[in-house]
Amino acid sequence: MKYFFSFLIVLTSAIGFSQGRFDDVEIKSEKLSENVYVLFGAGGNIGVSVGEDGVFVIDDQFAPLSEKILAKIKTLSDKPLKFLVNTHWHGDHAGGNENMAKAGATIIAHNNVKTRLLNPRRDGSNNPKEALPVITFKEQLYITINGEPVGVFHVANAHTDGDAMLYFTESNILHTGDTYFKGRYPYIDLNSGGSVNGYIEAVKRGFILVDDGTKIIPGHGTIANKEDYRAFLKMLETLKANISQAIAEGKTEDEVKADESLTKEYDDLGYGSGFINSERIRVTFYQSLKGK
Repeated sequence: MKYFFSFLIVLTSAIGFSQGRFDDVEIKSEKLSENVYVLFGAGGNIGVSVGEDGVFVIDDQFAPLSEKILAKIKTLSDKPLKFLVNTHWHGDHAGGNENMAKAGATIIAHNNVKTRLLNPRRDGSNNPKEALPVITFKEQLYITINGEPVGVFHVANAHTDGDAMLYFTESNILHTGDTYFKGRYPYIDLNSGGSVNGYIEAVKRGFILVDDGTKIIPGHGTIANKEDYRAFLKMLETLKANISQAIAEGKTEDEVKADESLTKEYDDLGYGSGFINSERIRVTFYQSLKGK
Protein backbone atom coordinates (compact mmCIF):
# COMPACT_ATOMS: atom_id res chain seq x y z
CA MET A 1 0.00 0.00 0.00
CA LYS A 2 1.75 3.06 -1.24
CA TYR A 3 -0.15 5.33 1.14
CA PHE A 4 1.44 3.65 4.14
CA PHE A 5 5.00 3.23 2.90
CA SER A 6 6.46 5.93 5.11
CA PHE A 7 4.48 4.66 8.09
CA LEU A 8 5.80 1.15 7.67
CA ILE A 9 9.32 2.50 7.88
CA VAL A 10 8.44 3.87 11.29
CA LEU A 11 6.72 0.75 12.50
CA THR A 12 8.90 -2.09 11.33
CA SER A 13 12.26 -1.05 12.72
CA ALA A 14 14.00 1.29 15.07
CA ILE A 15 16.96 1.23 12.71
CA GLY A 16 17.62 4.57 11.11
CA PHE A 17 16.32 6.60 14.04
CA SER A 18 18.97 8.75 15.59
CA GLN A 19 19.08 8.63 19.34
CA GLY A 20 18.45 12.38 19.21
CA ARG A 21 14.89 11.79 18.07
CA PHE A 22 14.13 10.31 21.48
CA ASP A 23 16.25 12.53 23.71
CA ASP A 24 13.29 14.58 24.89
CA VAL A 25 10.90 11.65 25.34
CA GLU A 26 9.77 11.21 28.94
CA ILE A 27 8.43 7.85 30.08
CA LYS A 28 5.43 8.46 32.31
CA SER A 29 3.61 5.90 34.44
CA GLU A 30 0.01 5.59 35.61
CA LYS A 31 -1.07 3.13 38.29
CA LEU A 32 -4.16 1.14 37.30
CA SER A 33 -4.42 -1.44 40.08
CA GLU A 34 -2.49 -2.77 43.05
CA ASN A 35 0.18 -4.24 40.79
CA VAL A 36 -0.51 -3.08 37.21
CA TYR A 37 0.75 0.11 35.56
CA VAL A 38 0.80 1.62 32.11
CA LEU A 39 3.82 3.44 30.70
CA PHE A 40 3.45 6.19 28.09
CA GLY A 41 6.37 7.29 25.91
CA ALA A 42 6.86 7.37 22.14
CA GLY A 43 5.17 4.35 20.62
CA GLY A 44 2.68 1.77 21.80
CA ASN A 45 1.47 1.90 25.38
CA ILE A 46 3.36 -0.46 27.70
CA GLY A 47 1.66 -2.59 30.34
CA VAL A 48 3.64 -3.53 33.46
CA SER A 49 2.77 -5.96 36.26
CA VAL A 50 4.97 -5.87 39.37
CA GLY A 51 5.04 -8.02 42.48
CA GLU A 52 6.88 -10.77 44.30
CA ASP A 53 7.20 -12.94 41.18
CA GLY A 54 9.01 -10.29 39.19
CA VAL A 55 8.24 -7.84 36.40
CA PHE A 56 5.94 -8.71 33.51
CA VAL A 57 5.88 -6.31 30.55
CA ILE A 58 3.62 -5.88 27.53
CA ASP A 59 5.38 -4.25 24.55
CA ASP A 60 8.57 -2.18 24.62
CA GLN A 61 8.37 0.71 22.10
CA PHE A 62 11.54 1.71 20.19
CA ALA A 63 15.04 0.41 20.97
CA PRO A 64 16.55 3.83 21.76
CA LEU A 65 13.99 4.20 24.56
CA SER A 66 14.87 0.94 26.34
CA GLU A 67 17.18 2.55 28.88
CA LYS A 68 14.51 5.07 29.87
CA ILE A 69 11.82 2.39 30.01
CA LEU A 70 13.93 0.10 32.19
CA ALA A 71 14.78 3.03 34.46
CA LYS A 72 11.08 3.84 34.90
CA ILE A 73 10.32 0.19 35.66
CA LYS A 74 13.00 0.28 38.37
CA THR A 75 11.03 3.02 40.11
CA LEU A 76 8.06 0.64 40.26
CA SER A 77 9.86 -2.53 41.33
CA ASP A 78 13.29 -3.80 42.30
CA LYS A 79 12.39 -7.32 41.20
CA PRO A 80 13.94 -8.88 38.08
CA LEU A 81 12.41 -8.57 34.63
CA LYS A 82 10.81 -11.93 33.84
CA PHE A 83 8.53 -11.89 30.80
CA LEU A 84 7.75 -9.62 27.85
CA VAL A 85 4.75 -10.14 25.57
CA ASN A 86 4.63 -8.51 22.14
CA THR A 87 1.08 -7.65 21.08
CA HIS A 88 2.33 -7.68 17.47
CA TRP A 89 5.51 -7.23 15.44
CA HIS A 90 5.66 -3.50 14.61
CA GLY A 91 8.74 -1.59 15.70
CA ASP A 92 6.91 0.88 17.94
CA HIS A 93 5.79 -2.10 20.05
CA ALA A 94 8.61 -4.62 19.62
CA GLY A 95 11.59 -2.45 18.71
CA GLY A 96 13.17 -2.85 22.13
CA ASN A 97 13.02 -6.65 22.21
CA GLU A 98 16.76 -7.22 22.01
CA ASN A 99 17.44 -4.83 24.88
CA MET A 100 14.68 -6.29 27.03
CA ALA A 101 15.96 -9.82 26.43
CA LYS A 102 19.44 -8.76 27.46
CA ALA A 103 17.89 -7.26 30.60
CA GLY A 104 16.45 -10.68 31.47
CA ALA A 105 13.05 -10.93 29.78
CA THR A 106 11.75 -14.08 28.13
CA ILE A 107 9.85 -12.88 25.06
CA ILE A 108 6.40 -14.30 24.27
CA ALA A 109 4.34 -13.64 21.13
CA HIS A 110 1.99 -15.17 18.60
CA ASN A 111 3.54 -17.54 16.06
CA ASN A 112 3.12 -14.99 13.26
CA VAL A 113 5.05 -12.33 15.19
CA LYS A 114 8.10 -14.57 15.22
CA THR A 115 7.63 -15.36 11.53
CA ARG A 116 7.59 -11.67 10.63
CA LEU A 117 10.54 -10.84 12.87
CA LEU A 118 12.51 -13.59 11.11
CA ASN A 119 12.08 -11.77 7.80
CA PRO A 120 14.94 -9.49 6.71
CA ARG A 121 14.63 -5.85 7.70
CA ARG A 122 14.45 -3.06 5.15
CA ASP A 123 18.22 -2.72 5.03
CA GLY A 124 18.59 -6.46 4.34
CA SER A 125 19.89 -7.29 7.81
CA ASN A 126 18.26 -9.76 10.18
CA ASN A 127 16.92 -9.23 13.64
CA PRO A 128 19.34 -10.63 16.23
CA LYS A 129 18.39 -13.82 18.01
CA GLU A 130 17.73 -11.90 21.21
CA ALA A 131 14.94 -9.90 19.53
CA LEU A 132 12.91 -13.01 18.69
CA PRO A 133 10.17 -14.56 20.82
CA VAL A 134 11.30 -17.60 22.79
CA ILE A 135 7.76 -18.79 23.55
CA THR A 136 5.07 -18.62 20.86
CA PHE A 137 1.43 -19.65 20.80
CA LYS A 138 -1.30 -20.25 18.24
CA GLU A 139 -4.56 -19.29 19.97
CA GLN A 140 -4.14 -18.50 23.68
CA LEU A 141 -2.17 -19.07 26.83
CA TYR A 142 -2.29 -18.11 30.50
CA ILE A 143 0.51 -16.70 32.60
CA THR A 144 0.06 -16.61 36.37
CA ILE A 145 2.26 -13.89 37.81
CA ASN A 146 2.10 -11.50 40.75
CA GLY A 147 -1.05 -13.00 42.16
CA GLU A 148 -3.24 -13.21 39.07
CA PRO A 149 -3.69 -15.20 35.88
CA VAL A 150 -3.21 -13.14 32.74
CA GLY A 151 -5.01 -14.37 29.63
CA VAL A 152 -3.13 -13.87 26.36
CA PHE A 153 -5.25 -14.55 23.28
CA HIS A 154 -4.86 -14.18 19.54
CA VAL A 155 -7.29 -12.13 17.46
CA ALA A 156 -6.94 -13.05 13.82
CA ASN A 157 -6.28 -10.72 10.89
CA ALA A 158 -7.11 -7.52 12.74
CA HIS A 159 -4.35 -4.91 12.93
CA THR A 160 -1.94 -7.60 11.63
CA ASP A 161 -2.04 -11.41 11.45
CA GLY A 162 -0.32 -11.79 14.83
CA ASP A 163 -2.24 -9.58 17.26
CA ALA A 164 -2.64 -10.50 20.91
CA MET A 165 -4.85 -9.01 23.60
CA LEU A 166 -4.09 -9.53 27.29
CA TYR A 167 -6.56 -9.57 30.17
CA PHE A 168 -5.56 -9.24 33.83
CA THR A 169 -8.24 -11.37 35.46
CA GLU A 170 -8.06 -9.98 39.01
CA SER A 171 -7.27 -6.37 38.14
CA ASN A 172 -9.94 -6.26 35.39
CA ILE A 173 -7.57 -4.59 32.93
CA LEU A 174 -7.52 -5.25 29.17
CA HIS A 175 -4.47 -4.42 27.03
CA THR A 176 -5.63 -4.34 23.41
CA GLY A 177 -2.40 -3.64 21.57
CA ASP A 178 -3.14 -1.88 18.29
CA THR A 179 -6.56 -3.45 17.91
CA TYR A 180 -7.73 -0.23 19.59
CA PHE A 181 -6.64 3.36 18.96
CA LYS A 182 -8.55 5.59 21.37
CA GLY A 183 -10.34 8.51 19.73
CA ARG A 184 -8.64 8.16 16.35
CA TYR A 185 -8.73 6.12 13.18
CA PRO A 186 -6.69 2.92 13.50
CA TYR A 187 -3.82 1.79 11.36
CA ILE A 188 -4.89 -1.50 9.77
CA ASP A 189 -1.79 -3.06 8.21
CA LEU A 190 -3.22 -4.88 5.19
CA ASN A 191 0.29 -5.84 4.07
CA SER A 192 0.77 -7.73 7.36
CA GLY A 193 -2.48 -9.66 7.21
CA GLY A 194 -4.73 -7.05 8.80
CA SER A 195 -8.32 -6.56 7.65
CA VAL A 196 -11.33 -4.39 8.42
CA ASN A 197 -13.59 -7.35 9.20
CA GLY A 198 -10.97 -8.97 11.43
CA TYR A 199 -10.37 -5.69 13.22
CA ILE A 200 -14.07 -5.28 14.00
CA GLU A 201 -14.30 -8.87 15.21
CA ALA A 202 -11.28 -8.29 17.48
CA VAL A 203 -13.02 -5.36 19.17
CA LYS A 204 -16.18 -7.43 19.59
CA ARG A 205 -14.13 -10.18 21.18
CA GLY A 206 -12.64 -7.67 23.58
CA PHE A 207 -16.16 -6.76 24.66
CA ILE A 208 -16.62 -10.28 26.02
CA LEU A 209 -14.22 -9.31 28.81
CA VAL A 210 -15.19 -5.69 29.34
CA ASP A 211 -17.61 -4.43 31.98
CA ASP A 212 -18.31 -0.99 33.44
CA GLY A 213 -15.30 -1.26 35.75
CA THR A 214 -12.74 -2.45 33.21
CA LYS A 215 -9.73 -0.25 32.53
CA ILE A 216 -8.61 -0.56 28.92
CA ILE A 217 -5.04 0.10 27.78
CA PRO A 218 -5.26 0.98 24.07
CA GLY A 219 -2.33 0.59 21.73
CA HIS A 220 -2.28 4.39 21.45
CA GLY A 221 -4.10 6.98 23.51
CA THR A 222 -5.07 7.46 27.14
CA ILE A 223 -6.71 4.86 29.40
CA ALA A 224 -10.22 4.04 28.22
CA ASN A 225 -13.44 2.59 29.57
CA LYS A 226 -16.33 0.56 28.16
CA GLU A 227 -18.10 3.58 26.67
CA ASP A 228 -14.91 4.78 24.93
CA TYR A 229 -14.48 1.29 23.50
CA ARG A 230 -18.12 1.17 22.38
CA ALA A 231 -17.72 4.51 20.57
CA PHE A 232 -14.69 3.11 18.74
CA LEU A 233 -16.64 0.03 17.63
CA LYS A 234 -19.52 2.20 16.44
CA MET A 235 -17.08 4.26 14.37
CA LEU A 236 -15.66 1.13 12.72
CA GLU A 237 -19.11 -0.26 11.94
CA THR A 238 -20.32 3.08 10.59
CA LEU A 239 -17.37 3.42 8.24
CA LYS A 240 -17.77 -0.17 7.11
CA ALA A 241 -21.44 0.40 6.30
CA ASN A 242 -20.76 3.67 4.47
CA ILE A 243 -17.91 2.35 2.37
CA SER A 244 -19.61 -1.00 1.70
CA GLN A 245 -22.54 0.97 0.29
CA ALA A 246 -20.19 3.01 -1.89
CA ILE A 247 -18.63 -0.21 -3.19
CA ALA A 248 -22.10 -1.64 -3.90
CA GLU A 249 -22.87 1.50 -5.91
CA GLY A 250 -19.81 0.84 -8.06
CA LYS A 251 -17.64 3.63 -6.68
CA THR A 252 -13.95 3.40 -7.53
CA GLU A 253 -11.11 3.63 -5.02
CA ASP A 254 -10.33 7.17 -6.17
CA GLU A 255 -13.96 8.19 -5.74
CA VAL A 256 -14.08 6.75 -2.22
CA LYS A 257 -10.76 8.36 -1.40
CA ALA A 258 -12.14 11.76 -2.39
CA ASP A 259 -15.59 11.40 -0.80
CA GLU A 260 -15.33 13.19 2.55
CA SER A 261 -18.99 12.52 3.34
CA LEU A 262 -18.18 8.86 4.03
CA THR A 263 -16.18 9.73 7.15
CA LYS A 264 -17.47 13.25 7.95
CA GLU A 265 -19.23 12.26 11.19
CA TYR A 266 -15.96 11.06 12.70
CA ASP A 267 -13.69 13.55 10.95
CA ASP A 268 -15.68 16.22 12.79
CA LEU A 269 -14.90 14.44 16.08
CA GLY A 270 -11.16 14.55 15.37
CA TYR A 271 -10.65 10.88 14.52
CA GLY A 272 -8.58 11.81 11.47
CA SER A 273 -6.19 14.11 13.30
CA GLY A 274 -3.45 11.48 13.63
CA PHE A 275 -1.25 9.84 11.00
CA ILE A 276 -4.22 7.88 9.66
CA ASN A 277 -6.29 10.76 8.34
CA SER A 278 -9.75 10.53 6.82
CA GLU A 279 -8.45 9.96 3.29
CA ARG A 280 -6.20 7.10 4.36
CA ILE A 281 -8.86 5.37 6.42
CA ARG A 282 -11.28 5.49 3.46
CA VAL A 283 -8.67 3.90 1.21
CA THR A 284 -7.88 1.22 3.81
CA PHE A 285 -11.54 0.31 4.23
CA TYR A 286 -12.09 0.27 0.47
CA GLN A 287 -9.09 -1.94 -0.23
CA SER A 288 -9.88 -4.37 2.57
CA LEU A 289 -13.62 -4.65 1.88
CA LYS A 290 -13.04 -4.87 -1.86
CA GLY A 291 -10.51 -7.61 -1.31
CA LYS A 292 -7.64 -5.79 -3.01
